[in-house]
Amino acid sequence: MAGFPDTPLSRRKFLKGATLVSASLSLGPHFVFGKTGPDRLMKRPIGRLGFEATTLGLGGQSSLQWTPADEDPVRIILKAFDLGINYYDTSNVYGPSQSNYGKAFRELHLVPGRPGYNERLRRSFFLTTKTMLRFGKGGWKKEGLWSWTDGAQGSTTVDDIRRTLSLVFGDGQGAYPRGAYVDMVLVHALESQADIEAVYEGYGHPDPKAEHIGALTTLVDFRDGTNLTGLNPKEERLLRHIGFSAHASPATTMEMIQRDHRGVLDGLLVAINANDRMNFSMQLNAIPVAAANNIGVIAMKVFADGAMYSKPATWTSRADMLVRTVGSPALPSRRLVEYSLTTPGVHTAVIGIGHIDSDSAACQLEQNLLAAQVEPAALGAGDRRAIEELAHSAKEGKTNYFQAAAQPLGSPRSPEASQRMRGERRTARLEWHTAYAGDEPLVRYEIWRDGRKTAETPHKPQARLNTPFAFEETLADRSAHRYRVVAVDRAGRRAGTEELDLPNI
Repeated sequence: MAGFPDTPLSRRKFLKGATLVSASLSLGPHFVFGKTGPDRLMKRPIGRLGFEATTLGLGGQSSLQWTPADEDPVRIILKAFDLGINYYDTSNVYGPSQSNYGKAFRELHLVPGRPGYNERLRRSFFLTTKTMLRFGKGGWKKEGLWSWTDGAQGSTTVDDIRRTLSLVFGDGQGAYPRGAYVDMVLVHALESQADIEAVYEGYGHPDPKAEHIGALTTLVDFRDGTNLTGLNPKEERLLRHIGFSAHASPATTMEMIQRDHRGVLDGLLVAINANDRMNFSMQLNAIPVAAANNIGVIAMKVFADGAMYSKPATWTSRADMLVRTVGSPALPSRRLVEYSLTTPGVHTAVIGIGHIDSDSAACQLEQNLLAAQVEPAALGAGDRRAIEELAHSAKEGKTNYFQAAAQPLGSPRSPEASQRMRGERRTARLEWHTAYAGDEPLVRYEIWRDGRKTAETPHKPQARLNTPFAFEETLADRSAHRYRVVAVDRAGRRAGTEELDLPNI
C-alpha cells in the first residue's frame, strides 16, 4: 500500500522513506527539513476559495477546547505556524478555542492596528470559524432546531461573527480592531430539514422588516459589506467566504448545496473517515455534489473524534477523554489520514491535536502533518479497501457515532412522467431527483417501459434542485404506457421507482 512505515516516524526516517517512495508513488515534493519539520509542505487549491491550503489544517477542538493541565494550547497553535500549516479551524461552540487563538495571534503580531502588525503573515493563512445559530434575526426559541452558542442566550449569527473577531483579534469583551476579519464562516452542524429551512430564511429576497432572517442571508451582508438585511448598518466586511459543516446526514448536506442557486456556499467541512461506508456515506453522496459545484471540501473526524482508538464513541466532554498518543500498532494513524485525503473531492483535512512533543515520533501534530503529504490519487481502490478493513477492527467499525446509520441503495426520488404532442409527434418525458447511494457508488439509471428496459443514462452528481435528471423518447403510438426508473450501483444492485402511468393521448 502507498505510504510510509506503520510505526511513528522520526524526521530522519521520514526523509529516507520519502526519498525511496516519492518517485513511484507521487506522495509529494522533495522535502527539506527545517527546525521543526518539512519546509515545503504539499498544498492543494480549495475549490473556488482562491487559496492553496496545506493538506493538514489545525482543528479547533481537542486540546484547544478541552485543555489537559499539562498541555498549552497556545504552544500547539504556534507550533502549527512554525511547521508551515496554513489552514486553521475554530468555532463559537468550542469553549476557549477562539480565545486561545487570540493569545497565539498576539504573539505572532496578527492583531490589526497594534505595533508590529504582520499583515503579510495574516494574508498567508486561512482562518475559519463557525456559528451554530440559525438566524441573524429572530428565531432563538424556534422549535426543532439544533441551535447553540457559547455566547449570550438570545444571540444571533451577527453576535457570533463579532464574538469571534473580539476573541481572536480584539479585547474579548466585544470590541475588535478595524481591519480584522475571518476568511470563512461556516454555518455549523446542519443536520435536519428544519435547520435548512431556517438558515435559508430570506435567501434571495432579504427584507429588513421580516420577523426572521436566516444565517445564510445574514452572512452574505457581512461578506459583501452590504446592508440588505438591515443587520449591518455600518456595512462592515468581516468575512470573505461562507460555507457550512455536516456530520450526520448526506441527504441534508446535499440539499443544502443544491438549494444554493446563487452560489453563496464556498466551503464544506464534512465528516469523512475510513468507516464512512459503514454508515450513510458522505463520500458516495454529499462530497460528489460539493465537487460538482466546485466547493472547497475540508475533511474532519478523520479519527472519529478519537473513537478509532481509546475514546468511547460519543461526543468529547472532558479533557481526560482526549487521545494524546500517535495511532496504535493495530491501526496506524497515518493510514487513516491518507484515506481521508485521497477521498475524491477532498482538498484538506482538519485534525484536532491532543499532544505536541519535542520528540517527533510522539508529537501528534508532526506525525499527522507527515502523513498528510499525500497526492489526491496516491491510493488505489485496493489500498483504500485495505484501510477500511483496518478501521473496521476499531469497535467493530461502530466509531462514527455522529453519522447517520447505513441505508441500502435508494430508488430515484420524486419521479414524474409527462408527455407532449407536436403535430403528430408524441414525446414522453421522465424526470427524477438523484437516488442515494448505499455502500457502493451509483453508476447509471435504467429506463423501463411496460416491463422492458428501453434505455439507460449515466449517473452524475445532481448539482441543483432545479436541474433534475431527465429522459425523453419519441413514441410511435398513442397508447397508455407504464414507466419505471431504476438506479444501479457499482455492485449491480438495483432500486426502482413505483410505476409511472403515462395515459393514452
